[in-house]
Amino acid sequence: MIEMQDVWKEYNNGVTALQGVSVRIAQGEFVYVVGPSGAGKSTFIKLMYREERPTKGHIFVGGFNIERLRDRQIPFMRRHVGVIFQDFKLLQKLTVEENVAFAMEVIEASKRLTRKRVKEMLELVGLVDKAKMFPNELSGGEQQRVAVARALVNKPSVIVADEPTGNLDPDNSWQILKLFERVNDRGTTIVMATHNRELVNATRKRVIAIEQGQIARDEERGDYGYED
Repeated sequence: MIEMQDVWKEYNNGVTALQGVSVRIAQGEFVYVVGPSGAGKSTFIKLMYREERPTKGHIFVGGFNIERLRDRQIPFMRRHVGVIFQDFKLLQKLTVEENVAFAMEVIEASKRLTRKRVKEMLELVGLVDKAKMFPNELSGGEQQRVAVARALVNKPSVIVADEPTGNLDPDNSWQILKLFERVNDRGTTIVMATHNRELVNATRKRVIAIEQGQIARDEERGDYGYED
């Protein structure tokens, strides 16, 4: 599902964020990406959904050759790769259901299909009763659940999450994780960068640890392994 082959990423300011990273993630896996701040985790994640391009190496995600994608092809690729951020990135002037529907409107899905899929996703994340509310009327945990619904509405084969529980309290963090596990049980690949030691250690999934731009550990049932 995801493969990186000898990937390097150097920024224009001279910083080398990744150095010779090679990794394979199979369809249906749930993988945590951990490591100290500044280790290269966010760059690793951004490369998967073509927010950044590799300086060298090859990246394949869901059948797409990431470094060869043309700009006009990126929206099509992102139908298959759902992205979830730490700060939600909801559109504040749209309601909950409009935020979720927006992801389908971008790809010009029919209104009938959009209504059907939005309802399904809001049921999945437990927010049907909040459909007409605006983001500023929701708690942080509810906003992140809207973001999850939006990421899932086009039935992506991969979900890439960058610190999705970073702004949430422990209870809401667990709710988001349980939601990810439900999605993963349906066959969706999950790649989640996180600093949340408790979640990683409690669930014992595959852990890829990045240190100084390189893969330091890749363990099938790993732990967090850091004190920060």
